[in-house]
Amino acid sequence: MKISPRLSLLLLTCVALLLASILLFLYLQSNSGQASTYTESRDLIRHMKQLNAQWETEILKSRIAITHNYDPLVSPLTELTGRWEQFDKLETANGRKDAPVWKASHEAYLATIKEKTRLVEQFKSHNAVLRNSLAFLPTAEDDILGQLAALPDENKLRLQNIATDTYDLLLSSLEFAQVTSDDKAAQILVGLNKLDVNKERLPEQFHSPITILSNHIALILREQPIVNRLLENIAAIPVAERLDDINGLLNQDQQRTDSINQRYHLFMLVFSTLLVLLLLYMAIRLMRSFTVINRVNKALQTANDVLEQRVEERTRELKDTQSELLDTARQAGMAEIATNVLHNVGNVLNSVNISADLVTRKLRSSKALGLGRAMQLINEHQSDLGTFLTQDEKGKLLPGYLNQLVDAIALEQQGMADELAQLSKSVDHIKDIVATQQSYAGAGSLMEPLHINELLEDALRMNAGALTRHHVTVVKEYGDVPQVMGDKHRLLLILINLISNAKYAMSDLSNRQRQMTLGVKVVEGTILQISVKDDGEGIAPENMTRIFAHGFTTRKEGHGFGLHSCALAAIEMNGHLTVHSDGPGKGALFTLQIPLKPVTVEA
Repeated sequence: MKISPRLSLLLLTCVALLLASILLFLYLQSNSGQASTYTESRDLIRHMKQLNAQWETEILKSRIAITHNYDPLVSPLTELTGRWEQFDKLETANGRKDAPVWKASHEAYLATIKEKTRLVEQFKSHNAVLRNSLAFLPTAEDDILGQLAALPDENKLRLQNIATDTYDLLLSSLEFAQVTSDDKAAQILVGLNKLDVNKERLPEQFHSPITILSNHIALILREQPIVNRLLENIAAIPVAERLDDINGLLNQDQQRTDSINQRYHLFMLVFSTLLVLLLLYMAIRLMRSFTVINRVNKALQTANDVLEQRVEERTRELKDTQSELLDTARQAGMAEIATNVLHNVGNVLNSVNISADLVTRKLRSSKALGLGRAMQLINEHQSDLGTFLTQDEKGKLLPGYLNQLVDAIALEQQGMADELAQLSKSVDHIKDIVATQQSYAGAGSLMEPLHINELLEDALRMNAGALTRHHVTVVKEYGDVPQVMGDKHRLLLILINLISNAKYAMSDLSNRQRQMTLGVKVVEGTILQISVKDDGEGIAPENMTRIFAHGFTTRKEGHGFGLHSCALAAIEMNGHLTVHSDGPGKGALFTLQIPLKPVTVEA
């Protein structure tokens, strides 16, 4: 089954849209913004490692610090907690936190931070006691030495060894605070024992300072190893390792994401290539279509030129015929009557020509040609007609096509019948125009019942082609007029001429819309009034008295017969034809008034 060009183009468009949708999906998947989140996560981990290192530095500094300000031990932990909250939110937003391996790494990090915080709190407590004792040692020594200085000289010499032992014990304690060892501890214990022995040899006032000094040195001896052990335990907490584990998971996850993105990019390249090839194919098809359209347009233009040439030839033949009729009439002694008749016949012949041309074009493009192609298919399958109509793809379509063809031919015949009816009306009108010569010879006119509105429509149809070519808009102001008795063909002759003159009067109008107004109404109850108004070139005042004279015209190609014959026909119907114009460029109004003769119904 052959696919039609329109269906083929539709399918190609759908495929192109599908490829474009796939490319958009791949682009969105490969540009999900995860690369930036990895960078941000690594930055947060790097900051946390730096804060952890700063925290440990502050802990080591506080071990030897003279002041007791522990704020530096708190602020790194606060910032570390804030950075972790940011990291945790980022991981939750990216959905990585839900994986078991990520949960395990997060829990391990939080456990190490919790343990390290606990040890730091213990360190702060023990180190504060230790620092207080170390800071008090110089004061205790000064107190003892001050009291020794207050003793008499003979006692100073006797107690000089005690002062030396006290000073050595103080130095050993300070050295123990810097470098803790078992030897130093044993040495301090020996010094404390000697200090206890020496205290008994000193006066009573020395006992209290020596006891205080001994207590502080004993506290240093007890707390310094605890502080050192806490520092070792704090240093052993693997916070940095836990952060490195998380960073390793980030690297692995990014590698998997990069691998997926590379596959997406490969797919994008493949589908982009397919889309480009498809677009190139569609572009080539469009170019071929444009070529075909241009060829068809040229053929149509050629046919139109030939048709216009034939119309010109027919028009020229009609003009020649009119001239011959006019010469014959003049030679027969009926110049004026024959001229009027030919002029009016020419107006109607234009309508005849248009109707005949329309019928000719419809016959040339008749749908009946399809009947021949259908019969050709039937003749080709006379031997297997039943199989062809029921099984073959083309044969299945043939009955439906014939049904459509019947409808199309019926519609086409109706249109041609309407045109032929209009053509028949025009021909009858021509015959009646010719027959009006008898009225000028003394025969009476034919009166018949008329619908004036229908008569106006007939006159418009006979001028339809010319009105369309000149782009004239017709405004209808039809009043409620009863059926009247009148001379149909004299009235039609007048209306055709007035409409034709109004159209010519607006032929040079370009600065505004070309509009013609047709009006019909009953005046004073006894007069039928028909008016034709145009917005054309108007009538100069000096021409108002000559407008209905025989042979007078303002058009170069005019003969001056139409309005003269209309005025005579109006007089023949006991009426009169008048004209009004406000001057050149202001249009003109032609008014026909005849006695109103209603149709009487016999009882």
